[in-house]
Amino acid sequence: MSDEPTGNAEFNPQALEAKWLPVWDELELFVTGDGEGEKPRKYVLEMFPYPSGDLHMGHAENYALGDAVARYWRHRGFEVLHPMGWDSFGLPAENAAIKSGGDPKTWTYNNIAQQRASMRRYATSVDWNRLVHTSDPEYYRFNQWIFRKMHERGLAYRKKSLVNWDPVDQTVLANEQVLADGTSERSGAKVEKKELTQWFLRITDYADRLLDDLDKLEGKWPHKVLQMQRNWIGRSHGADVEFVIEGRDEPVTVFTTRPDTLAGATFMVVAPESDLAAELADKASPETRVNFRAYLDETRAMNAIDRQTADRPKTGMFLEQYGLNPLTGERLPIWTSDYVLADYGHGAIMAVPAHDQRDFDFAKQFDLPIRAVLDPTRLEGADPEVTFADIDPATASEPILGDGILMNSGELDGLPKAEAVARAIEILEGKGTGRAATNYRLRDWLISRQRYWGTPIPVIYDEDGVEHLVPEDQLPVLLPEGEGMDLKPKGTSPLGAATEWRQTTLPDGRPATRDTDTMDTFVDSSWYFLRFTDPQNPDMPFDPEKANAWLPIDTYIGGVEHAILHLLYARFITKVLFDMGYVNVEEPFEVLLNQGMVLLDGAKMSKSKGNVVLFGEQLDEHGADAMRAAMCFAGPPEDDIDWADVSLQAMNRFLARAWRLGGDVTSEPGIDPATGDRAVRQASHRFLRDAVELFEQHKFNVAVAKLMELVNTLRKAIDQGPGAADPAVREGVEIVALVLDCVAPYTAEDLWERLGHKPGVALVEWPTVDESLLVESTTTAVVQVNGKVRDRIEVPVDITDEALEALARESEAVARQLEGKEIVKVIVRAPKLVNIAVKG
Repeated sequence: MSDEPTGNAEFNPQALEAKWLPVWDELELFVTGDGEGEKPRKYVLEMFPYPSGDLHMGHAENYALGDAVARYWRHRGFEVLHPMGWDSFGLPAENAAIKSGGDPKTWTYNNIAQQRASMRRYATSVDWNRLVHTSDPEYYRFNQWIFRKMHERGLAYRKKSLVNWDPVDQTVLANEQVLADGTSERSGAKVEKKELTQWFLRITDYADRLLDDLDKLEGKWPHKVLQMQRNWIGRSHGADVEFVIEGRDEPVTVFTTRPDTLAGATFMVVAPESDLAAELADKASPETRVNFRAYLDETRAMNAIDRQTADRPKTGMFLEQYGLNPLTGERLPIWTSDYVLADYGHGAIMAVPAHDQRDFDFAKQFDLPIRAVLDPTRLEGADPEVTFADIDPATASEPILGDGILMNSGELDGLPKAEAVARAIEILEGKGTGRAATNYRLRDWLISRQRYWGTPIPVIYDEDGVEHLVPEDQLPVLLPEGEGMDLKPKGTSPLGAATEWRQTTLPDGRPATRDTDTMDTFVDSSWYFLRFTDPQNPDMPFDPEKANAWLPIDTYIGGVEHAILHLLYARFITKVLFDMGYVNVEEPFEVLLNQGMVLLDGAKMSKSKGNVVLFGEQLDEHGADAMRAAMCFAGPPEDDIDWADVSLQAMNRFLARAWRLGGDVTSEPGIDPATGDRAVRQASHRFLRDAVELFEQHKFNVAVAKLMELVNTLRKAIDQGPGAADPAVREGVEIVALVLDCVAPYTAEDLWERLGHKPGVALVEWPTVDESLLVESTTTAVVQVNGKVRDRIEVPVDITDEALEALARESEAVARQLEGKEIVKVIVRAPKLVNIAVKG
């Protein structure tokens, strides 16, 4: 039988989509209960999309991988929660509305409609009854509810501080939204510093738990992501040391990880933008005050990344004030320099130039004293040829970094680092001038945004400026209609111009004004996965019982670009809700699957570069199944995919080959496959066994490759024997249909129907692997003559020595070697080896 279509049937991907999508809609195959049934449960979730136009190729990969996981677990007998929604607040909608003169809401929901249509056609097996849009009042009401709860627990507060300012989008950014090069992750603009009164969430209160609980995720999350979160939280242990400032009542607290080097401090440095720097400058000479203000303006124009660059020349100025070293009593000049940041520690440092590169560079620049207190030449294993005089930073061109034996430090002399640190803290605590402390790189989450399209902050202010939470029964605080509002970014929220909306009253009737900022949209995505468990609840963000029936999310799929922002915030909010008694888990995502990027000719796709591959065009030309299967087959999920290397035409040829099997099978359903060909059944059941491990290890590309091998085996069985009527062939093709559903559901459903079954292959449970078929019944025996391999023969695994020798002698290749020769000895190691020794 040839590999051509049976009769006049042709494989037509678009026709299969048109045929099956309405059938699936009618059958409602993927509607999920509340997890109360007897089936075990799995919660599979892809990071939800932002509705900026149609889906793109990154979405194509994300939802192909996620749906493969969801469909697999459904086949394995689990009740699967696999919901969908849109992260629909945010700047792109607002900027698009500004450009077009329209309304962000209209732009957003039009794009949602387009993406939803594409996603349905892409055949993602989601429960559309659980749809969530974060810009719906029914959703953002509970952003405000969560804010209220956090405020009640002291986790939401408002303060004046220096913030990251995006000069293009005219809004503040959280630290996590500033890229490593100091630019905005959204607009690409160079981020500036600006002083504003803003709302923060106390994520730092959870720093230790956020850090320590990462250990629970080892082996379940990519190591790279765990390390990125650990580095971002940045916990360091040391001491808070109090320096008395001459003429100032309150001492200044300095955090240091090396209190053992206190005797090496020769000056102090404060951050230019700190309140302390301004206070000290005010006490200086008129000339210094003027110079300080100019220097402060220069500093504010820089971003934190540039300020921390190691090779940048050091700048600064002496503030004409002095502090006292709490260990030695030495008088230390106080300088200000932009290499010290206001949000590190307490905004002031003790400078130990002999043992810190930046302090060393600063001391060299301004000819300040350098005194070493660590001698590395006395450490065990030190180079005996090097003496301290060779490396003394006072005369050498670099500091001594790392460890050493303490010197020039009074009672710390002769101690190694660990002992010296502990002893230094004891001395400080004894004097009442210091204590052990822990510092974090993590800063509280700044959530205020000076834009329109977001959740209004549920706070009102009385005539004295005192803040009041909007009562819970008055939530949601609705956004005023955007049509006709001036949304152009101007440094203040457009809501400030919505006079009627802004003016309100307190519960006691006194006049009040609303907060005009909106929330960071990462608040929206920090708990959306919980709303999916109870999306229509009008009274609560979710019913705890329903949420706890599904949590934690078993597999969470998305890009590594969210490793810090979204994942950190979602973990934080989950822990807060855990403390409030609303959820039973502290970590929301059990397994994290990061997919790589989809590139074109090695470059990231970008409209500005003109190298975008359009999702809709590929769907129209090649169909959903080819796209989905190709995304799964292209390589390991975490690797980048170059679209130039992907052939949807080749994938459709494979799908057609699999589909044709269904038209060629002639055996009737229900016949015991055990009566069929054993070799065919072995191939099918080995694949079935391997597919379990491959899907659960997310090796989708290998699973598809092995599925291709099985299709070829079945094609050969039909064409060359045992034939299309063999029940083992039917069993194998049914297995193809079931597993193919995970990556190409339209083809799988039609193949299932061609085999004589009713629609709904997506709900067919995984067959039991027949373990007896996995035991090898034959093996390959090597036949040697005088130690040289002359043949390899297939023999039963339970063959006797005598039978193996007889079969070896019957081999034509061996017989030629034996002809005319005397057999001296025969060594048999059944079932693997026969060695015949001859002479003559």
